Amino acid sequence: MSRNRRPKPPGNRPREARANVHSSSSTGIARLTEDDLFDRLREVEEPLLLVLDGVQDPHNLGACLRSAEGAGVLAVIVPRHKASPVTETAVRVSCGGAAYVPVVSVGNMARFLERVRDEAGVRVVGTADEADCELYDCEMTGPLAIVLGAEGEGMRRLTKENCDTLIRIPMLGHVECLNVSNAAAVCLYESVRQREFA
Repeated sequence: MSRNRRPKPPGNRPREARANVHSSSSTGIARLTEDDLFDRLREVEEPLLLVLDGVQDPHNLGACLRSAEGAGVLAVIVPRHKASPVTETAVRVSCGGAAYVPVVSVGNMARFLERVRDEAGVRVVGTADEADCELYDCEMTGPLAIVLGAEGEGMRRLTKENCDTLIRIPMLGHVECLNVSNAAAVCLYESVRQREFA
């Protein structure tokens, strides 16, 4: 006699996140336009922004949103093309972060970085393996945008050229670099440490 099998929940399918009791629904996504973001920047004394230049894995995007929410980030900025949208998977992995940290899609990342520096006085710090300055030697207070590049490839050339400072996370083992979501958490919380506890 054959038994009726229960269908597996979506979280057990390949390439999807497990359901999380802390996550928001897929409709609870905070979004801002670029102009709305600049309106908010005028109201915040020391904004902290996270810029993801081409992160394409929704799991990484969701993990970055979770860390960004915990660190008090004003907004996460992503390019309109060649980047993961805020999918249901990203929302679940964010464990609620996607509902509170707005995602801003910009058409031209280099132009956005120029504008945020010129109009809002935000200093742009990018992460790169070849940087000479280590994270813990860099000033991470004041109006700040932390830029991380895509998985594997890093930041695009024009994005890198529009950074005021390039930093690297010290790696003491054999692995060359961290996953982008881990790197985002490390950089964001060093900024939190300097702002709140130094």
